[in-house]
Parts: sequence; C-alpha cells; structure tokens
Amino acid sequence: MEPYLARTQRYTEMPYRRSGRSGLKLPAISLGLWHNFGGIDRFEIAREVVRTAFDRGITHFDLANNYGPPAGSAEETFGALIKADLRPYRDELIISTKAGYTMWPGPYGDWGSRKYLVASLDQSLHRLGLDYVDIFYHHRPDPETPLEETMAALAHVVAAGKALYVGLSNYPADTLRRAAGILRELGTPCVIHQPRYNMLDRRIEHGLLQALQDEGVGCIAFSPLAQGILTDRYLGGDIPADSRAARPAGFLRPEHLTPEKIDMVRQLNALAIERGQTLAQMALSWVLRHPEMSSVLIGASRPAQVLDAVSAVKAESFTALELQAIDQLVAGMDAA
Repeated sequence: MEPYLARTQRYTEMPYRRSGRSGLKLPAISLGLWHNFGGIDRFEIAREVVRTAFDRGITHFDLANNYGPPAGSAEETFGALIKADLRPYRDELIISTKAGYTMWPGPYGDWGSRKYLVASLDQSLHRLGLDYVDIFYHHRPDPETPLEETMAALAHVVAAGKALYVGLSNYPADTLRRAAGILRELGTPCVIHQPRYNMLDRRIEHGLLQALQDEGVGCIAFSPLAQGILTDRYLGGDIPADSRAARPAGFLRPEHLTPEKIDMVRQLNALAIERGQTLAQMALSWVLRHPEMSSVLIGASRPAQVLDAVSAVKAESFTALELQAIDQLVAGMDAA
C-alpha cells in the first residue's frame, strides 16, 4: 500500500459538536474499534477503514484495553496504524481508551481500583505507542471500590499527563451524577459519557440524558445499529457468512434475529427509503437528533460502511410523524 497522505478536503463535510460544557469538539460520527481491529482480523482492511474515516473528517477513534480479540490487540493494531500512517496527524486526532473489564489474572486486573486503572493505562499507552491519550474512560462502575478512589485515579492520570480528558461509560444516572460531582471537585471534570443507545434500546431516555444535560457532560452512543440489526444485512431473513451474527464470538446471535424482529426491521427500512436514506443512516440520524448527543460510534468492517455512515450527517430532520412511526414499530416489537 502506498504511503498515506490525508485528503485535503477532509474537514468540509463533517460537523463537529461540543462535548457537554467542555472545549472539546467531536465529529458527529466517530469510529469505534470494538470489532474488526483485533489480532484475528486483517490489518490491511483495518488500515483502509481508518484511512477512509480520517479522510472524511472522522477524527475520533475509540478503543478500550479489552478490545480485540484477543484483549489488547485492537490497541496494538491502532498503534501500528499510527506508526504507519497517522503519526504526522496526531494533533488532529482524538484517541480514547478505557479500562474497567478483566485484563489480567489476580485481584488487580479488573474493575475500578487506582492500582488497576493506572496500570491499565500504562499498558494501553505502550500498545498504542503514545505518550498520552485524549480521553481515558472508566468502562463500568465498580460496586466494591469507593467511587472517590476511582474518580481520583482518573484525575491522577490527567495530572500525570497521560490523558487530556476523562470520561465514564455504562454508568447509571444516579452514579453518573455523583461521579461528575467528585470529578469537578478534583478539578478534572467529566467531559463525556458513553452508553449503549439505539432505536431498540432506549434506557438512557429514562433519566441518564437529563443527568448528562444537568451535569454538562457530553454523550457518545455505542451500538447505534444494535450490533447490525438496524442495517440491511438481515432483511432477507438469512445470516450472511461474513456478518456479525455468523461469528462464533460476539453478542449478536442468530436466535436474536426472530421473524418478528426481521419484519419490524423491514418496515423501518421502508421508512428509511422514504426519507432517502439507508436503514443504517436513518438509525444514526435518529440517535444524533438529540441535542445532548455529541457523537455516535460506528463499527466498520469495510470502507463502504464508513462512507455510508458519514452520509447520515446530511439527513433532513425527522418529522413528528416519522418519529411516531418509528416509536410505534418498536413498541409493537416490545409488546410481541
């Protein structure tokens, strides 16, 4: 592959949104490396996906210590991509990583202790080949470690120059409020929270979005396409061999794709076509309609998926009737 020279017009199409009340702006579409960037995946395809993303204004690349598989290998892959292509553009990038799930044996390789978080970030920086990350998240609440200790560890890594900002992920509204208050007192405010959110999973609408708005914390949603259900991949009712549902390891299983769910997805797809969008584009636009939403995380296994997602930022606003139709379709699925 030829040496990489970024597209000069990369900032002409992508809108950038402020993350809460911070000075940090994120692209409306960000690239998550949860899948397709592990040691089991092809490096050259990952390279094409990342190049395509940056060329279209996606400046934010989201990782975690346990992304792969195997755990840690997504950071290693992205570290190799930085070395090969992105090093000259480091100051144009927002690179995030997280810690909070199991990474090594023993009592210090999981959850939210200061010992684990600091050690994990050191390991992540080594895999990435970086001196610092832009955002360091605690990946999930720890029911046993005092919240004050976990937040102090996040403030420490910023003071140590290992991260510029801190964030939280998978925190419920009440814990998020407490954590944000502690971080403010420590002088290292929480700038962003990362929850799961899509048309089929709306839990954050019941308190969390309001908490984020009250606390001045940005929001970046993961799984906006419901692990690929909200795409055209399964409209035919079969499981493509190269799809996420066909993989032996993963959260989307064939049994999740019931005939009733496929029928609902087909109706959503018809609505997307009426809007002049693909189903994936409509699902992304639906998440981004919230003023509290700073960005939405996509996964991609090929460059075409990136290009399709980026086009979602050009969509017209939803009408009240369109939103009502989506709500009725999803409610009908829940009732079934």
